[in-house]
Amino acid sequence: MAEATIEERQLLKSLHWYDGFVIALCNPGFLVANLGFVLASVGAGGAIILWGISATIGLLQNWVYSETAAMFPDKPGGIAMYAHEGWRKYFNLFGPIAAFGYWIGWSVVLSINGYLIGGLVTAEWFSSAKVGGAHPSADGGYFSMGPVDIGLPHLIGIVIILAVWLFNIYGVKPSLAVGYVTGVLLMIPLTIFIIVPYFTGDWHSSKLTYESVANPNGGTFSGFSVALMWLFIMCWSAYGIEVCASFAPEYHDTKRDTAMALRSAATFSLAVYILLPLGLGGVVGTKGDFGPYYVEAFKTVVGSGLGGIALILLIASLILSMNSATADGGRALYGIARDDMTVKWLYHLNRFYVPARAMTVDMIVNVGLILFVANNLAILYLSNIGYVFAHVLALSSFLLLRRDRPNWPRLIKVGPAWLGVAWVLCIANFIFLIWGVTQQDIAATLGGYTTSGYPFYIGVGILVLSVLLFFYRRAVEDKAKITFRDVDVPAMPNEAQMELLREEARPG
Repeated sequence: MAEATIEERQLLKSLHWYDGFVIALCNPGFLVANLGFVLASVGAGGAIILWGISATIGLLQNWVYSETAAMFPDKPGGIAMYAHEGWRKYFNLFGPIAAFGYWIGWSVVLSINGYLIGGLVTAEWFSSAKVGGAHPSADGGYFSMGPVDIGLPHLIGIVIILAVWLFNIYGVKPSLAVGYVTGVLLMIPLTIFIIVPYFTGDWHSSKLTYESVANPNGGTFSGFSVALMWLFIMCWSAYGIEVCASFAPEYHDTKRDTAMALRSAATFSLAVYILLPLGLGGVVGTKGDFGPYYVEAFKTVVGSGLGGIALILLIASLILSMNSATADGGRALYGIARDDMTVKWLYHLNRFYVPARAMTVDMIVNVGLILFVANNLAILYLSNIGYVFAHVLALSSFLLLRRDRPNWPRLIKVGPAWLGVAWVLCIANFIFLIWGVTQQDIAATLGGYTTSGYPFYIGVGILVLSVLLFFYRRAVEDKAKITFRDVDVPAMPNEAQMELLREEARPG
């Protein structure tokens, strides 16, 4: 059995394709996290159309990424590593920028879902507690942290983040066990919202409307401009199935398991991303918000008693999303340190063979986001600036690698038509990105926050930090000359990589 040899320890090849599929079950949790915002702004009909478009793009991208994932079976870190490989001979700063953009897209799952869980728990079981919010909030919270009054949802979110961090630093198997349990539990609330309403009579087609969005000046934004902004924000939720690629070095059979995990996860997610807005939207219509509307929806469909149980299962699915995000985000930071793109301190596996230092950075960043931002759509917006750009770089890298390394062994090679598909997807994501960063007032209106600039500056600041840490790694830690192009980019794998590729290509 081939091993992905790295540092003084190795990422263990202990996963099958179905383990990757379970890890990718985090994606319905991402949908749950911001579905309410979409229902409240464009209605159930708009949510179905836009989520269907976004999930289809995510599925097509996964087919493309199956090739690049199998080209580099020794590289953890997911699509950011493929972006680095394709672009390094032209502009090597795109490597750390893509890596940090990809990392922050996954990392913020912890704060978003943690805060959402806190809101759900408070709404169902502690409705008289202080909820806090933007300063000054209605109840003042328990104490203030800059622009945020800290209430019970914030405190519960922080506790959940710490618990998920602890599960993950003790190895991939304990975190995967949590994934299997919560993945099974996820199927129950999905079934309640996707299937049950049609039999109970709670689903009404009249609620599947497409709504307009009012702007601060008293008019409305154009439907096209709002749709483009939502397609930008939805990337965070619908594209997450590429998480399977981050674990390519850890599958038993890189060729078979990587492709099956990526493609099965993409197909399942596409179905859920259309059917869940359809089923839930037919029950609640445009009544979406921070999270408590799920409590009402469960009670409407299955009654108060079973509704509380179903809510617990929904919370379990959100924890699954956080679990996968911690594992993936940690590997992204570890992977870029391994490839000399950020500080060496992150290039470390603990005694359980997981990147615990990188996961600890994730934990600290997300506790900070809950304490100082605490608006889920603002967090989504700031993270998507880097995350969508990472996809633009990864898709264009697929095209560059086809041109620049035609003879590089490809355990998985998609057909010629996928070159055209990759071009279209790359251009589409670039348009979403440009619209997202130039139309901040629309995002602020959708999220209900008034200071539209600060999420943008945080998002861009993270990318600037990635460049500064790259310079520090090269100049201070490696004592090497800073260049903006890597001139000695190999056209073929080295001997160790070639042996690994041969081993992975052997049947069984």
